[in-house]
Amino acid sequence: MRRGAQEARLSRRIVLSGAGASVYSLRMVQVFSRRFVVALGSAFAGSAALANAPGQSLRPRVRPKGFAKRAAPGAGALIRQAGVSGAVGFALVDVESGEILEGHQPEATLPPASVTKAVTAMYALETLGAEHRFVTRLMAHGAVSEGVLEGDLILVGGGDPTLDTDALGELAQGLKAAGIREVRGQFLVNGAVLPSIRSIDPLQPAHAGYSPAVSGLSLNFNRVHFEWTPQAEGYQVTMDARSARYRPDVSIARIAVADRSLPVYTYEAKGSQDHWTVARGALGRGGARWLPVRQPELYAGDVFRTLARAHGIVLKPAKISVAPPQGRVMAFHMSAPLTDILRGMLKYSTNLTAEMVGMAASQARGVAATTLAESAAAMSGWAREALGMPHAALVDHSGLGGASRMRPDELVRALAAVERRDVLRPILKDIRLRDAKGRIKEGARMSVQAKTGTLNFVSGLAGYVTLHSGRVLAFAILSADLEARAAVPAHDRERPKGARRWVRRARNLQQRLIERWDVLYAERG
Repeated sequence: MRRGAQEARLSRRIVLSGAGASVYSLRMVQVFSRRFVVALGSAFAGSAALANAPGQSLRPRVRPKGFAKRAAPGAGALIRQAGVSGAVGFALVDVESGEILEGHQPEATLPPASVTKAVTAMYALETLGAEHRFVTRLMAHGAVSEGVLEGDLILVGGGDPTLDTDALGELAQGLKAAGIREVRGQFLVNGAVLPSIRSIDPLQPAHAGYSPAVSGLSLNFNRVHFEWTPQAEGYQVTMDARSARYRPDVSIARIAVADRSLPVYTYEAKGSQDHWTVARGALGRGGARWLPVRQPELYAGDVFRTLARAHGIVLKPAKISVAPPQGRVMAFHMSAPLTDILRGMLKYSTNLTAEMVGMAASQARGVAATTLAESAAAMSGWAREALGMPHAALVDHSGLGGASRMRPDELVRALAAVERRDVLRPILKDIRLRDAKGRIKEGARMSVQAKTGTLNFVSGLAGYVTLHSGRVLAFAILSADLEARAAVPAHDRERPKGARRWVRRARNLQQRLIERWDVLYAERG
């Protein structure tokens, strides 16, 4: 159910060629930065507010005399009125004092969905450092004489989750600027810096663009653009790797229109290609969507080969290499700093970004994870020790897997402690409050920076609310109807009946609770 919106273009391109390129480039990529964010490090180091049990139970405080003048609906009444089936748990903490203000089933262990990404962001920041950059390299293995590379050309992924076609275009320009005009050896693609995983969550529909493959060499969030246009007879279909500046067709993915109504899509891996079919009855008057890529290294190689040809450099079809790359760096591309990447991840909730930075952080901590579950287990252990979340049990870094669990009371205490060091809130998304018709409320008295989370019959919101008085509270709201979720048939997981209505109710409840807190807790005491 997670929609995979494309992230804002975050990357900075730096292409270096010519004399001295290999020395500088190799120095950059050998350092898998372990620099901690100073503020975050202090937040985690020996924080009693995080590591220990709360000093008081998560129950509303006794309000001061005269409080009836500021009456607000009770939390229990709001939950009943919302009509959200299943379980609802929340907790609220004053950031400055650490005082627990109120909660409802705060110890409920529930799926966090994409709220998980807030924990992933903290994990990556502490481990890799705010200024960490991912480096993608073009390496020449063999002698170069008069513009001819007698050996192999290797496109080496560095775990950059924001690598796009524009970046590959600039790498192709860098290769030309380095004087290469012919490659007589093989063209190899290497994404072995991270494990190769076919799908973030195999339980998702095969055509779900939000659950692509994972690799250390990933392009365009490992999605290919499928577009269809009605013709006099049938449809014209295209598959391309479009970005802001380029729109190269791809050969790694093929699609055919089939005379049927259902299923809408079928997928099959055939050698080095992803083969899709789409039901004619579902195409209508034309449209477009992003489909997931299951062979990301070959996808990146396919696109780079096209871009190199545009610069007069002819390459053989790409082949996957998992051996440690050797040779001279001819050009490289550096991502934006990690903070910017995480800001985009939290804003657009991009699952692939979460998985790649999460696995990179685990790897930097010396965890030899070969699956997302193994890496997520390492992050769960870190959350238990560093954030004081003993019941955190995560199966991935994005929250797409429905088996992950968190408790609102543990999460909110971690958020409160981290906010006192001003680490997470600056990169969280601004959440706009809406009226009964779904329109953004203008002139709202409070501001909210938080991470949303949505799966079928699961909804979460966690972050910070600045009340109209300026008081800052940390909150975590998790809701789930696990029985309704378990009853969704496999073929209906993208848009199951009743799920959208349930989520609307859960989101409305989240806003009603936040508005209630502005009435109750704007003033201290």
